[in-house]
Amino acid sequence: MERWILYAFISMFFAGFTSVIAKQGLVGISAELGLTIRTIFVFCFVTLFAMMAVTTSELSLLRKENFIWLGLSGVTTALSWIFYYKALKLGDVATVALIDKGSVIVAIFLAWLILKEIITLRIILGACFMLLGLIIITKK
Repeated sequence: MERWILYAFISMFFAGFTSVIAKQGLVGISAELGLTIRTIFVFCFVTLFAMMAVTTSELSLLRKENFIWLGLSGVTTALSWIFYYKALKLGDVATVALIDKGSVIVAIFLAWLILKEIITLRIILGACFMLLGLIIITKK
């Protein structure tokens, strides 16, 4: 198995815990306060990780484009988290988490449009099944 696939599965594992743990953390407080506390923890953890993993020589590789694209990624992450926590506070974890994972469909489309990635029939078929699943899940 290639290393990136292993990393993706580890990410999936921890992401699965995130929603359930967050829902428990929101008991008795607003989604906005919960998100703020979570984000402080994320910031501290990632900063410590970077201090151990990023060499100072790597900082010289930064370009304006890195700041623009990563900054935009930060903005979209923040918007995603804001609405995710609002949904999580009001809805069931299973449904909210599944709808949120519909972001894969958006990512596939944007990878094709912006990054010019090749989207195979297998990926299109998988995305269609995900979309069908989203429709089934959100119908009452």
